[in-house]
Amino acid sequence: MNKIRYGIVSTAQVAPRFIEGARLTQNSDVLAVSSRSLENAQAFATKYQVPRAYGSLKQMLVDKDIDVIYVATINKEHYNVAKEALLAGKHVLVEKPFCLAYHQARELFDLAFRQKCFLMEAQKAVFIPMTQKIKQVLALGALGQIVSVSSTTAYPHIDHVSWWRDLSAGGGTVYSMAPYALSYVQYLFDSPIQQAGGIANFSQGESDSQSKLILQLSNGLLVDVFLTTELNLKHELIIRGTKGTLQVPQFWKTTVATITDADGNKHLLEAPMDSDFTAEIDHVSSMIQEGQLLSPVMTPELTLLGVKVMEGLHKSWGKA
Repeated sequence: MNKIRYGIVSTAQVAPRFIEGARLTQNSDVLAVSSRSLENAQAFATKYQVPRAYGSLKQMLVDKDIDVIYVATINKEHYNVAKEALLAGKHVLVEKPFCLAYHQARELFDLAFRQKCFLMEAQKAVFIPMTQKIKQVLALGALGQIVSVSSTTAYPHIDHVSWWRDLSAGGGTVYSMAPYALSYVQYLFDSPIQQAGGIANFSQGESDSQSKLILQLSNGLLVDVFLTTELNLKHELIIRGTKGTLQVPQFWKTTVATITDADGNKHLLEAPMDSDFTAEIDHVSSMIQEGQLLSPVMTPELTLLGVKVMEGLHKSWGKA
């Protein structure tokens, strides 16, 4: 079967890692890249050995050899780019956050259905080998009854992202950092978010630099999520149970995790991989090859609920 061919929208820092991940699969290839500047697209294509470069999205969308558009643009453009790609009859993989508004997300999934195109939010964390291993640990009851989950994500040096402090651009900790945790905990525990609340720090005229979210899943589990650009902390997810604790560093790309049992004994979990993007890309390409329009793993329900939570938080803070 022929490989699924991707066109990347944007030369952002995530794009080279996506290319590496695609090249490690057996069913995917990156055929083209587009940028608002043809010169930038050509320079990127040369550096990363991408066959085709385009100076606009419209030019790339008329390339009949491209199967999937990977949307890696500035956050506020995710909706517009994905909609244009779907209208052009392309399958679409959208980086997180999927959209900034719930009605936009609903519209995109409805449009994808009408266009008979595959559509998914890019949430690599739910596909990596370690996530599958953690789900097995939880299913076997190795931690006992789960009592609480906490997550910390910190990026103290974020100003290299020029639009980060612009809330209207989709900047800030909630739009840019929360989507990982919102999807991950729902997937890990097979339980949707039932309630969500939180607080955030906003400087005058800027996006949130720090936030604390409290989630309750439908199974009753409480989850606290701390997101910050003010502190240099370890990225870590901690799952606490009556028989032990599981510590997961950088849960969206880790190959190791540690279980500490009730007696204080530590057990190392390992799940090697060559790229944290490979499993996700392999899944998308497989779904398209099978003629599927939706992922049974990273489902529309996970995406839509995550967008609804983010929108609800911003509304509660008078920011939406």
